[in-house]
Amino acid sequence: MVKRRPAILVLEDGRTFPGEAYGSVGETFGEAVFNTGMTGYQETLTDPSYHRQVVVQTAPHIGNTGVNGEDDESGRIWVAGYVVRDPARIGSNWRATGGLEDRLATEGVVGISGVDTRALTRHLRERGAMRVGISSIDNDPQSLLARVRQAPQMVGADLSAEVSTAEPYVVEALGEHRFTVAALDLGIKRNVPRRLATRGVTTHVLPASSSIDQMLATGADAIFLSPGPGDPATADAPVALARDALRREVPLFGICFGSQILGRALGFGTYKLGYGHRGINQPVLDRVTGKVEVTSHNHGFAVQVPGSGNGAVVPDQVIDTDFGGVRVSHVCLNDNVVEGLRAVDLPAFTVQYHPEAAAGPHDADYLFDRFADLIEGRTHSKGRSNA
Repeated sequence: MVKRRPAILVLEDGRTFPGEAYGSVGETFGEAVFNTGMTGYQETLTDPSYHRQVVVQTAPHIGNTGVNGEDDESGRIWVAGYVVRDPARIGSNWRATGGLEDRLATEGVVGISGVDTRALTRHLRERGAMRVGISSIDNDPQSLLARVRQAPQMVGADLSAEVSTAEPYVVEALGEHRFTVAALDLGIKRNVPRRLATRGVTTHVLPASSSIDQMLATGADAIFLSPGPGDPATADAPVALARDALRREVPLFGICFGSQILGRALGFGTYKLGYGHRGINQPVLDRVTGKVEVTSHNHGFAVQVPGSGNGAVVPDQVIDTDFGGVRVSHVCLNDNVVEGLRAVDLPAFTVQYHPEAAAGPHDADYLFDRFADLIEGRTHSKGRSNA
């Protein structure tokens, strides 16, 4: 067996975990978060929402299906670092085109293996998400700790421009074209326009710096606010765009970071969660249908509505805003965090989790049908008013 280079992981509170270099040899810093998914590591790695985060995989065995050229959610790996317990020695799957560690090394992603990820996850679960450093070039914990504490925090981080597309592009509808959607790319995943395409929607994906007029110039019937990384409190321009769309009564759908943007546009605040929601097993109640869905999450911030936060049960009542009434449509059953909003008087709704989830679960895929129905209803209503 090849002897691996030693490495260490140091959290900002000084807790240190020894291990071995995995992926690229070097040093990296970010926010330590844990992901509870047992599958979908390739989708996690390439999700722009994980930009500047060091992901700890709670599942002990990672890399067993290798990597392929089809499952990426963007054009590159975005995680700042990667932590696993037992990396697979061989990736074995008929779709695999390479190994996970080779992919990490090729893209310069510094990781660490052989870590007691159960102990690390319990520590983060008790102490909260925090800054972290991984190094396979400096094994002095105190030296690394000093640099960890100099690294930027996630609060106040404006990251959308760093992950957004540089140029607009189009994902065509599959089969008969029904509607056109303009998507503001704050860190969009490829599966969003794919899920819309199966419903006859052509999606124009535009840079995060786009104006409302540029979005509507695509001929859009509706606007989509994408997921993405960073602190929603910094995203003033997207919030202003969302408010413009609400004033014009353009149908709106926001996911995750986009949900927080729309929440701010409606007049609500946002706040940093203690350790965030990440992974593919989060139970959410849809108050519209009364059903409980098992859902995929990756968010470290949440929307603050009157009466919510700190585990309080979110009130099921109409909240008055500058744009009419708003209801909390979805709630996380683990901690009562707001997971979705629905405007009563305007064609707008959000969810703070990921109905486009790849590699699953797919309980919330119906929300794209709800979006298409919203557009269809608005289109018919405009047609009648113009008749």
